[in-house]
Amino acid sequence: MNTVYVLLGANLGDPQRQLAAAREAISAELGVIVTASSIYESAAWGVTDQAAFLNQVLIVETPYEALHFLALTSRIEERLGRVRMVKWGARVIDIDLLYFNQAIIDLPTLQIPHPYIQERKFTLAPLAEIAADYRHPILGMTNLALLQACTDPLLVKKQLLNNDIQVPQ
Repeated sequence: MNTVYVLLGANLGDPQRQLAAAREAISAELGVIVTASSIYESAAWGVTDQAAFLNQVLIVETPYEALHFLALTSRIEERLGRVRMVKWGARVIDIDLLYFNQAIIDLPTLQIPHPYIQERKFTLAPLAEIAADYRHPILGMTNLALLQACTDPLLVKKQLLNNDIQVPQ
């Protein structure tokens, strides 16, 4: 079994519903969602003239290897309405692989750890919530230490109501 840290993000349509649909698809098709962070809201990063994003990190146990997992998440994104037009642009759903076990993968189609983890509070806040002590395999710092050192100025707010999140205990 492999442990994958996944970031979900959405800012078009009904982002809460899109995150829920992504969680359902991941659970049904990719493996067991072991842990889910709270949902966080933040202003857009990169391309800033767009609606705020909702983001959530999942820890998933899966039998799939990294490239196969990535291909399956891409299919889920497409099925949920994702259209890739502008890098860092608005989207119905985004599913990013952050970490895959302790692997370091540097391929044209996949970089693990995700190359922007340490630069983005909207990724680090939910990561630190559910995996504070996990060490970045390249930087050697924990997710909590990365969050504390992050200079990203964007405000990231935890959503107060996440009644639809169900993770097996």
